[in-house]
Amino acid sequence: MAVQFLSMKYYITTPIYYVNDKPHVGSAYTTIAADVLARYHKQQGHDVHFLTGTAEHGSKIAGSAKAAGQSPKAFVDKNVKFFKKAWEALGISYDDFIRTTEKRHEDAVNLFFDKLYKTGKLYEGEYEGLYCVGHEAFIKEEDLDDQGNCPDHGKPPEKIKESNWFFRLSDYGELLRDKITSGALKISPEIRRNEVLSLIEQGLEDIAISRRTAKFALPLPWDKEQTIYVWLDELFNYCSAIGYGKDKKKFKRYWPADVHIIGKDILKFHCVIWPALLDAIGEELPKQVFAHGHFTIDGQKISKTLGNVVDPVDLVADYGADAIRYFLLRDIPFGNDGDFSHTRLKDRYNADLANGLGNLVSRTLNMIQQYAPDQDYQANNKILPREVKSTLKLVDNYIEKLEFHHALAVIWSVVKTADNTIEETKPWQLMKGGKEDRAQKVLAELFQILLAVNKQIAPFLPDTHAKLDQLLSARPIKKPSDPLFARKA
Repeated sequence: MAVQFLSMKYYITTPIYYVNDKPHVGSAYTTIAADVLARYHKQQGHDVHFLTGTAEHGSKIAGSAKAAGQSPKAFVDKNVKFFKKAWEALGISYDDFIRTTEKRHEDAVNLFFDKLYKTGKLYEGEYEGLYCVGHEAFIKEEDLDDQGNCPDHGKPPEKIKESNWFFRLSDYGELLRDKITSGALKISPEIRRNEVLSLIEQGLEDIAISRRTAKFALPLPWDKEQTIYVWLDELFNYCSAIGYGKDKKKFKRYWPADVHIIGKDILKFHCVIWPALLDAIGEELPKQVFAHGHFTIDGQKISKTLGNVVDPVDLVADYGADAIRYFLLRDIPFGNDGDFSHTRLKDRYNADLANGLGNLVSRTLNMIQQYAPDQDYQANNKILPREVKSTLKLVDNYIEKLEFHHALAVIWSVVKTADNTIEETKPWQLMKGGKEDRAQKVLAELFQILLAVNKQIAPFLPDTHAKLDQLLSARPIKKPSDPLFARKA
């Protein structure tokens, strides 16, 4: 009897996004990066589960709904459509979209808190301090600006004093340090790993896991007068979406997550609180958390007040999805803080896409159409230059390390190599000079380079990959009727 082997699984998640506002270029950046990884691993034949979604509970949502004159549920039902529209426009290939107001999620959260209660790691206590509704998080006085405001939201936090249930996070310092230093819980990039270790070394404080005054939140299963702290509700989406408590086979298949992609502002929740809670209920910790940097727009913080919020749907309408995907991951090293610039976007589009890959495709296929349209260049993969093969081998390594800008730089170095080959050999002159065999060899090499480049760009530029795949598989060979990328003035 033959043994059936399952393909390697790969479970990747984005954070779930608050639906109190529309998505912006920062949330698009996170989601595009996750999509590239998901597409890459699918290309490798792995069993990929790519999760994204929306966070729909909490005081922030309740406040935004009230300001809009709607009930919280009607408000989130309306706003979630903006995220789905944006991800569709950007070609995001998620396998599941979780909403925290879904019954499957709420049921799983209730089960999780029941288990947590039975661990003996919870106790009743009193909390007095500052709470930032914008962050849906407690904040310390030393984190405020000179005016006493949250530096991210420009508003003073609420002063609260209430009885809550607490989780003994202080018990988990040694365990978390051991998991992180051993690599069992990989935190990337290294600067974020060091931040988390420093936080642990300072000593962890117990955290409130419930609120008495929060609006539009789930009640604690054993204490209906209190609601579940919204961040803990939200974190559990990574488990509820893959069947926690309902589909044991699916949950066992995909958990633990292979990588959580997040922004650095939610590092503590994902690298300290989340793994401690998972350990408390006897579940495995995620394998990796990757925290990228913050975004500015032309050097300024993203702000509705400044009017510089960039809608990804508008960008796609102007440039196309692939151009936005390319620019964000090529121009900003993933993990670093980055700046979005319309000027750099246009310059990168024209230089790398229109005058780079687009021009190479047009020139190469035009020459093949003119001189050898019926040649089966696709079958002769041994003619791919050795230096191109060795260069492109670097791409996999860079993608697996989430160094997307390096991966794209390598691919475009090959595009440049092909352009140089055309300029140096001038196949049209070889044909006119009676050196047809040499010209045919050059055209075959160029065709194989296009095939190799097209395979490598598939996770990054899915629309371009599909168009180029059609062009390269056509017989006889034809040049594109329209340019892959029309130059922007």
